[in-house]
Amino acid sequence: QVQVVESGGGLVQAGGSLRLSCATSESISSINNMGWYRQAPGNQRVLVANIRSGGSTDYVNSVKGRFTISRDNGKNTVYLQMNSLKAEDTAVYYCRVETSSTYGLRTYWGQGTQVTVTA
Repeated sequence: QVQVVESGGGLVQAGGSLRLSCATSESISSINNMGWYRQAPGNQRVLVANIRSGGSTDYVNSVKGRFTISRDNGKNTVYLQMNSLKAEDTAVYYCRVETSSTYGLRTYWGQGTQVTVTA
């Protein structure tokens, strides 16, 4: 019953910015991790950024200094601010939510939002 909904994707020129949003029906208090992954055509889905329950963050090297992941606990929402976008950032971006339950950890994925950066 956990819902994960992404928004904010679109078309932008190189050097521009976008902010992705991921809203979940799950309370942040029950979430271990929320993160952003991306998948370009012909490639595997890879981690872009992750934020842990304690607030620490992780980024793939190629986006460090350009992307920032953050969360709004009251809105059960995580954001990905993407600045200085490059053509290589073009991909479908997916939100990942990892929750805790009596059965252990579970992972939920959004349907993805397209980000296209023109060179």
